[in-house]
Amino acid sequence: MQQIKKWVSLVVLSLILSISFVNFSPFFHKNGGAQPEVKIVSNLVKREPPVQKIKTIDIYKNQVFRGDLLLVNNTFPIKQNSIKEDIAPLSSIAEMKKQFGTSIDSISISKEVGLAFSNMMKAANKDGLVHFSVNSGFRSFEEQARLYNELGSAYALPPGYSEHNLGLSIDVGSTLMKMESAPEGKWMEESAWKYGFILRYPKDKTDITGIEYEPWHFRYVGLPHSAIMKEMDLVLEEYIEYLKKEKTVKTTVDEKEYFITYHPASETVKIVEPILSQYEVSGNNVDGVIITRYQ
Repeated sequence: MQQIKKWVSLVVLSLILSISFVNFSPFFHKNGGAQPEVKIVSNLVKREPPVQKIKTIDIYKNQVFRGDLLLVNNTFPIKQNSIKEDIAPLSSIAEMKKQFGTSIDSISISKEVGLAFSNMMKAANKDGLVHFSVNSGFRSFEEQARLYNELGSAYALPPGYSEHNLGLSIDVGSTLMKMESAPEGKWMEESAWKYGFILRYPKDKTDITGIEYEPWHFRYVGLPHSAIMKEMDLVLEEYIEYLKKEKTVKTTVDEKEYFITYHPASETVKIVEPILSQYEVSGNNVDGVIITRYQ
């Protein structure tokens, strides 16, 4: 009987061992038998954010005088190196040549601005506005000096004091009537902001701009700046001061999110990537730069 009990005990023990082997064998490596490390992370545990790449932008003094947001008036003239580097004949844009023919052969402007203007004209044409004319674009300092000497201070500005010296402004008219009364003028006043343009010298802001009402003079500042200026009814002088006061402005245009920040000259700026990896830097031609970041 004692031998039977001993035999039963051996059988039970072997069964227990075999069951244990079956249950735990998946945790063993074939080549070593050691149990792998298993980490259990609860979704209630706050995880550390991933390491983000930091980009440092050094703002140099000469950047204050370059870009699409330069303020140009009788107090703040531009420098020779403020002129846009991509100046090209407006007729080099096929759509412009098709619409305006030889009338624009002598007119040049920033290529970037010319393409934006072309898109604006396409939209106007779709809305039934086709009687446009282009009367002036970029002027060199030499050409501006000639105009100033010929016409005098009542009709022209000295070299460097005209927005046309930048390559960002264009004078647009109507072949039907004066731009002030023309449907083309009304359309542009309401819609130009969508393409990055502003009516630079509106009727009700002459005391701020120092320039009489010019319903034909449109200046490129780019999005989202043109949208903010339109929404808040600001001219460029007011917008520059607004950004300096606010320091940081966030806005959304066509579901695209923008962060605009003002920085005084000689400041070092850090931008987090990849969250805001795209950016543009423009001086204000006064005392600092404006960084526009977007996704």
